[in-house]
Amino acid sequence: MTAAERGAPAQLGALYPFLYAAPAQPASSSVDDGAQAAQAGGPGRASGPDTGARHPDLIAALTASTAAKLRDAAALRARVLTEQAAALTACAAELAAALGTGGRLFTFGNGGSATDAVACAELFAAPPGRARPLPAYALSADVAVLSALANDVGVEAVFARQVAAHARPGDVVIGFSTSGNSPNLVAGFAQARARGVVTVGFSGGAGGRLAEPGAADHLFVVRSPSVHRIQEAQTTACHVLWELTVAGLGGGADRRPRAAQGVYPDDRNDVRRG
Repeated sequence: MTAAERGAPAQLGALYPFLYAAPAQPASSSVDDGAQAAQAGGPGRASGPDTGARHPDLIAALTASTAAKLRDAAALRARVLTEQAAALTACAAELAAALGTGGRLFTFGNGGSATDAVACAELFAAPPGRARPLPAYALSADVAVLSALANDVGVEAVFARQVAAHARPGDVVIGFSTSGNSPNLVAGFAQARARGVVTVGFSGGAGGRLAEPGAADHLFVVRSPSVHRIQEAQTTACHVLWELTVAGLGGGADRRPRAAQGVYPDDRNDVRRG
């Protein structure tokens, strides 16, 4: 049975074959149930080969797969930062100018990208160490607002309406997407640009609709077919963007040990508190 026959889109079947692959059919046999139980090691045990005997091969395969993914992720991150170093520097300079003169940062995204948006806002607002906190808000974090807008207006309006309510000239929005085609993200950017707000996008693949002329002031595209690798590289690029922005404001992340910084688990300015 195919992934589609099991009720899963083809994309999900390709991403998660271990969830949607057809179950193996037991081999036919003339051996009676009692003999099968004896072969399996006694009553109550499943018939067939001992899965424990396959564990070494499985673990070796998973280890090799993990190592390959780590290499791919590291290479992609390095390539993104190398190719987009100048663009990240220019974007950070504009962010520093905006945030240093009273501007605020708003972030948004869908699904996993919503999580990245929340992490980005938290990084700017509650940075590690003694770095300067900056006004940053995740528009994808308020479930009440999101569900109200989605229910009463439509999903495509969930970010645009919030941008219209909160953003003003001199502010910045950062949107995260693995495709750049999310209608609500594109609508949020259009609303931001109409209000004189600086727009920064993180996208994947070929950039999608966010790569169209005039869609975003700054766009960082991670050219990979893998959603996972795209989001990992976007996270790295976002951290670099934050560090460059903080440096542009005359400060930087304090990389001394936490005890030397005087930062402890109950420090409310440290997002890593225990």
